[in-house]
Amino acid sequence: MDELTREFVIESQEGLDRMERCLTDLESRPGDTALLADIFRSVHTIKGTTGFLGFKRLEKLAHAGENLLGLLRDGKLAAKPRIITGLLELLDGLRSILGKIESDGDEGCGEDAELIAKLEELREPDAVQQDEEPDVALTSMQVQNPLLMALAQEQKQVTAEPAVKPQPVVQTATTKTSESAKAVAAMTGVASAAESTLRVDITLLNKMMNLVGELVLTRNQVLQATASDPKMTLLTRRLDMVTADLRESVMKARMQPVSNIFSKMPRIVRDVSQLLGRKVRLEIEGQETELDKSLIEAIKDPLTHAVRNSLDHGIEPPEIRVAAGKNAQGTLMLRAAQEGSHVVVEVGDDGAGISAEKVRKKAIERGLITVEAAAQVPERELLNLIFLPGFSTAAAVTSVSGRGVGMDVVKTNVEKIGGKVEIESRLGKGTTLRMRIPLTLAIIPALIVRSLEKSFAVPQGALLELVHLTREQAAEKIEWIEDAPLYRLRGQLLQLVFLDRMLTQHKSERLREDRDLFIAVLDADGRRYGLVVDGLADPEEIVVKPLSHVLKDIGLYSGATVLGNGDLALILDPGAIGARAGVSMRVEEQIKMEETAVEVEEAQANEYLLVEVAGRHAAVRLADVIRIEQVPVSRIEYIGVRPVLHFDGQLLAIEDAGGLLAEAQTQVIIVVCREAGRQVGVAVSHVLDVTAGSDLLEAGTAQTASGVALLKDRVTGIVDLSGVAVVPMPETACVEDAQ
Repeated sequence: MDELTREFVIESQEGLDRMERCLTDLESRPGDTALLADIFRSVHTIKGTTGFLGFKRLEKLAHAGENLLGLLRDGKLAAKPRIITGLLELLDGLRSILGKIESDGDEGCGEDAELIAKLEELREPDAVQQDEEPDVALTSMQVQNPLLMALAQEQKQVTAEPAVKPQPVVQTATTKTSESAKAVAAMTGVASAAESTLRVDITLLNKMMNLVGELVLTRNQVLQATASDPKMTLLTRRLDMVTADLRESVMKARMQPVSNIFSKMPRIVRDVSQLLGRKVRLEIEGQETELDKSLIEAIKDPLTHAVRNSLDHGIEPPEIRVAAGKNAQGTLMLRAAQEGSHVVVEVGDDGAGISAEKVRKKAIERGLITVEAAAQVPERELLNLIFLPGFSTAAAVTSVSGRGVGMDVVKTNVEKIGGKVEIESRLGKGTTLRMRIPLTLAIIPALIVRSLEKSFAVPQGALLELVHLTREQAAEKIEWIEDAPLYRLRGQLLQLVFLDRMLTQHKSERLREDRDLFIAVLDADGRRYGLVVDGLADPEEIVVKPLSHVLKDIGLYSGATVLGNGDLALILDPGAIGARAGVSMRVEEQIKMEETAVEVEEAQANEYLLVEVAGRHAAVRLADVIRIEQVPVSRIEYIGVRPVLHFDGQLLAIEDAGGLLAEAQTQVIIVVCREAGRQVGVAVSHVLDVTAGSDLLEAGTAQTASGVALLKDRVTGIVDLSGVAVVPMPETACVEDAQ
């Protein structure tokens, strides 16, 4: 049974429970219109939902009951005992079918004609003229209850048969009660499903999440305060483990499947495609993917806009598709999948694609770009122009699109919740819009930076890499074009933003500091820039707190948090900082280098992440690095003697050549890397820098020395990722544990 059907069974059972209580009260208050309305609503809801799910038998029975209840609600019939008895039989019939759906996945082919005929008969006023006593109805109710019916029949048979024939009595009782037993079993199944689910108000869940956030902050402070106390190691590890488990449990309680919004798309596709004269087949994948409830609500509008845009601008009319050699029926794909700490939602079509040339002409026409600059813009950059407010390539305004409102809403709303929007298109083949949504907004990983002697948090979702420059390197490598500071980074000049100058509203001026600089390379709205800060601290899991109106109006912060050392820190908004610094969509601000694409690739291949492992320098090829995580030592587990980490729903093998895991007290830094189609982790003491390296020749030969590189004039060993042990299968692990 899929999740949607299970939810329907639970909601229907809750409705029938309310109906049963109302029927009991209705017998003593037959004229109570509120009770009748509640009963009618319960049956009407079941009937409406069954039509969507395709349960025709249940729909037919509920429809017959709805017809009777409609007359009662409108005052055309009185709630006589015989009618209440019929409604109780309807209640039992609906429960029985729901039980069948839950146990077998379908409603079966039982016979409901007799009950439906009885409900139809009760609609006639002449059929209920006799005013039965309430106790007669109560007796009928008891007999119609499957469990009581079975017991009554068995008792009757035991009393009637002679005592010298015990076996036939048992056999007869079992055979007369088989259908009742099935009904009882079905009712038990439905009850267990309903009882296993508890509906909790979202306000209470939000309060629980806030309390867990406070606990996470307290945990961070305890870990830092007791890091040097070996007596507290076991207690802090236990606290860390319990806090992590509690946080995951509460976050899971807030999760909902994306099917809650995907289920509304078929109707939208049907209506819009009919309006536009399109033939469209909708395919949906990953409906079971879960996302925080608040984020589910936040992406509802962006998803609707994206679907409507695909139907209007993407999928062509049938005659045009046939002329192009395509199937007359287009395909619209909705897909959701979890990737690490994000959920990726895609809207794709096999339509005409986006004409980069048409976008280029429209951008020149609107003055967004010059003719000279437009000739140099790559196609991928041009496609991002469709997200600008008011930008539209539609030839005419229609009821569906053409006003330039829609795609900017998609981008704005997704970025408000910390997500990103990407678009890919091939002319004549189709377009895919990809939304990357964080799993939750309450607790996020962040890099802590220092500026103006204060701490700030940078969300790791926007962080690409870190660069450390000594004062000599800063004076040499930071270049200036007019008043704009730039840094030469792998084939491009990266625009720099000095955080201290932005916060103090000082204009950029030539570098005069005699200090080292740290550059956090950020991706803000599809644009890269370097945020220059005074220093870096360890990354932390931070709890996002809302800002006051005063701080929110500054426009550079997305929230606030309390760090593990007790300091308050503002959470920087990379997109807002980039916009304030002038990092925009205009190509004039994208200064291209003269190196060829091959030279750029070679430069990237020679970049290394310089780390320290047990007091020695080591390096990992930057192209292999996925992310850097600081994790509690308590999360490291062992299969035999091999350390592993349960990471983003996967099992990550850990390389611990320096023996850091045994020495670390609370936290350990793990560099997550890709290696031959898998992911592995490397335990390191510190992350030092990103630097370029050069190969070395083995003395007396023309061969390149393997496993080493020259980094900062030092021979440095390169971590062999292929040597990280493969995580064994569970059977192997059991054998090792047993040995």
